[in-house]
Amino acid sequence: MQTETTQLDDICRIRGLLVTAVAPLTEEDGFDARFQSVALLSPDPDAFWTAFCQSPELRDGGSDPIDRWSQRTILALAEEAGGQAVFPFDGPPYRPFSSWAQRAGVAWQSPSGMLVHAMHGLWISFRAAVALPTPVDRPTNAVSPCETCPQPCLQACPVQAVTSDGFDYPSCRSHVRSHHGATCAASGCLARRACPVGRDLIPPDPQLAMHMRAFAG
Repeated sequence: MQTETTQLDDICRIRGLLVTAVAPLTEEDGFDARFQSVALLSPDPDAFWTAFCQSPELRDGGSDPIDRWSQRTILALAEEAGGQAVFPFDGPPYRPFSSWAQRAGVAWQSPSGMLVHAMHGLWISFRAAVALPTPVDRPTNAVSPCETCPQPCLQACPVQAVTSDGFDYPSCRSHVRSHHGATCAASGCLARRACPVGRDLIPPDPQLAMHMRAFAG
């Protein structure tokens, strides 16, 4: 018999998504007491963009098409899996996605300040989370990849916006908006690309370009 998280894996994959972390819930997380774990959903780098490009949200000219696709798709799959979906863009208050990923034992704060995942590196991102009525069934003994890494992410940014002291948002945004930032705008953050973990899981350039356009405004 399938567990809820295994069933959720199957449901997600046919929609271009992956379960990339499963964490135990606490009373402070604010879910109904019947829920015991939370599964974090990420874009599947091999399938998400194709699925999204076939969606009505991309073609209808409305704002925030990926967020709207996520809501429509993930609310339906959460109901199918017997869970409750929540989204990182709903708030305030915002749900602690980064804390959940770290609680799951598969993600850590990197020297750059960005979240780093054991498999996806700095490319980890979350479209939603689904609370489930079963306990965590994925024990992990993963170790932060940053512990033995020369940390190329700290040297890769052309305007030194990514440092161990924090993220210089204004400098990054100005660079991406300028002609000097054409590579970043088209192919995503160079600091994230420098991470040696997850290089075979980098999203396609059109997906990265859409996110960078949203970031640049």
